[in-house]
Amino acid sequence: MCKFRLTVQYEGTKYAGFQIQPKQRTIQGELEKALKTLAGEPIRIAGAGRTDAGVHSEGQTISFKKGKLTVPADRLPYALNRLLPRDIKVVAAELVPRDFHARYSALQKTYRYQIYHSEFPNVFWQRYALWEKNILDWEAISHCAQLFVGSRDFKAFTASKSGVKTTVRQMYRVEVNTGGSLKTIKFTADGFLYNMVRNIVGTLLDVGRGKLGPKEIEEIFQSRDRRQAGATAPPWGLFLESVK
Repeated sequence: MCKFRLTVQYEGTKYAGFQIQPKQRTIQGELEKALKTLAGEPIRIAGAGRTDAGVHSEGQTISFKKGKLTVPADRLPYALNRLLPRDIKVVAAELVPRDFHARYSALQKTYRYQIYHSEFPNVFWQRYALWEKNILDWEAISHCAQLFVGSRDFKAFTASKSGVKTTVRQMYRVEVNTGGSLKTIKFTADGFLYNMVRNIVGTLLDVGRGKLGPKEIEEIFQSRDRRQAGATAPPWGLFLESVK
């Protein structure tokens, strides 16, 4: 049996995250409800990234078995978008081999965190970027961001009770863009630990505030202690940009 692969965009403000949770409104729940309407039977989906409450996506990948769904791939986004709320939309669909899995077949993911500086918060950006009143040292942030590139143990940058087998991840790139009012830090890796991006961003913000430098970053890595790294950055500045 073939599977579908969908690319999904969503604005995560009003949701308790991607993954289904009892008595909570979730991205997965809304997608499965729409698919059930089309197929006439329950359809269980898998997502490439289990984003938290308030986190957004420009390129989430989901997969599911075709089952009794008769809508062709080229029409599926249109059919689903008529059923989905305004803040969740399918932007691409294709048939894939039955061994494809949105999470386990992913080779790399890219997350982007957005930050802006101004005297007062911008009401139009408050759902999509972190407001930083004080001016940050972006040159220092850009320099220290490269310390996260490579195959590294990110134990100090994940939740202390994370139950994964290994905390080593391959970070391919960290790109800091300071052009314009909206600053971005983009991370591309073979996978991410729980809260890893937000914890790294919180640590880099401390670099920008002059509290940490390269020496302290390396000490945090060596400590493998979550308490040594920066605070977890808020969810609303984070986007799952793409999955490959």
